[in-house]
Amino acid sequence: MSLIRRSNVFDPFSLDLWDPFEGFPFGSGSRSSLFPSFPRTSSETAAFASARIDWKETPEAHVFKADVPGLKKEEVKVEVEDGNILQISGERNKEQEEKTDTWHRVERSSGKFLRRFRLPENAKSEQVRASMENGVLTVTVPKQEVKEPEVKSIQISG
Repeated sequence: MSLIRRSNVFDPFSLDLWDPFEGFPFGSGSRSSLFPSFPRTSSETAAFASARIDWKETPEAHVFKADVPGLKKEEVKVEVEDGNILQISGERNKEQEEKTDTWHRVERSSGKFLRRFRLPENAKSEQVRASMENGVLTVTVPKQEVKEPEVKSIQISG
């Protein structure tokens, strides 16, 4: 169960999730030399999987739509591995900090993200197309035509 802590009850945007392991050497809130394999902060793991992706299947194709606001098409990579693994990755860079700036809240995640999907057998992975418009990446994977099994009628003698 996650507890919610409010720093200002009059500010609806001041809700923070409480991390019960924050401060412990093995928790998500810190990194210890004893447990270096754990993520340093919970925001690092959140940024890693932050790209929200929808996958729909139409009669002609599999269509993936990913929300990647603020990224340019050069900052996003679409790959097909082993012929059937669609991989979408990229990096959202942290905003430059000026010494005169005072930050009151940082909610937009930065860092690398990576999403992988195993494509079905009917996907034509060699014909993948990708486009980006208004912060939405659209990846289209055409489908092979499924041939209906031929039914041969056999005449019954007798």
